Formats: sequence, structure tokens, C-alpha cells
Amino acid sequence: QVQLVESGGGLVQAGGSLELACKVSGRNFRFDAMAWYHQAPGKQRESVARIDIGGRTGYADSVKGRFTISRDNASKTVFLQMNNMKPEDTGVYYCNLHPPIRHFWHQGTQVTVSS
Repeated sequence: QVQLVESGGGLVQAGGSLELACKVSGRNFRFDAMAWYHQAPGKQRESVARIDIGGRTGYADSVKGRFTISRDNASKTVFLQMNNMKPEDTGVYYCNLHPPIRHFWHQGTQVTVSS
């Protein structure tokens, strides 16, 4: 059974930092391109950061220079380091493959940035 379990969310002040983690089980992780997705309140879920099997990364313009995605194939974990956070970063963060697989969505982790 495939599971992608996110953790690390919380409440942070604007300008602060958080690191999210996504533990993957049930898959040969090293062959998966992965991504983090953000769903702001009342908006659709969108990709903010992705990483391919070679470690190459890509970012949405809204987070470029502030967020860093990384992966550890040994522990089957993908990370999202979020720095200089802004109130518009508030929402639920999910990890999934890139492109995403519908039945792999988990509950995500809530991030709230106060101004």
C-alpha cells in the first residue's frame, strides 16, 4: 500500500521558517519525481516545488528564492524548507508525485503564517 505522509506544519510569523517532510512508503521512491503542492484557503491546489530523480528542481514564481525542495532516497523522504515566509503561504501543503496521482493524496499538513 502506497502512503505519502506529510509533517512539519504549524504556525509561524511572517519572515519565519518551517521545514516540511513527506515520508513515502510502498514505492521505489528513487524512481519517482516528487512535488509539493499548496492549497490556499478557497483556492485550487497548485504545485510550488518539484524535484526529479536526478535532483533537478523547479519552483513556482511565488516561492522562488524562498523555498527549497530536497530529497533523501535512503529514507524515502522529500523535504520543503520554507524561509522568509509570507501570509500568502498559508494553507495546506501536500506532497505527491510529479505529475500527481489522484489516489496518492493524503491529508497534508497545515501551515499558517501570521502577519
